[in-house]
Amino acid sequence: MKLTINGEDREVAGGTVLALLAELGLNPAATVVEHNHEIVERAAYQETALAEGDVLELVRIVGGG
Repeated sequence: MKLTINGEDREVAGGTVLALLAELGLNPAATVVEHNHEIVERAAYQETALAEGDVLELVRIVGGG
């Protein structure tokens, strides 16, 4: 399916937010997801379905000192 991720059109297989993060190699516990302009709660990643044309912003949380 074709999605826009962080402003870039991408072809992906993932059917849910959790599947997409796995496909992209991102840790769900360290990634904030905005799906069609709404923040997705981490507990809902597995049940949040994606559809053709959805727009996502993915932000990785990075710790440091």
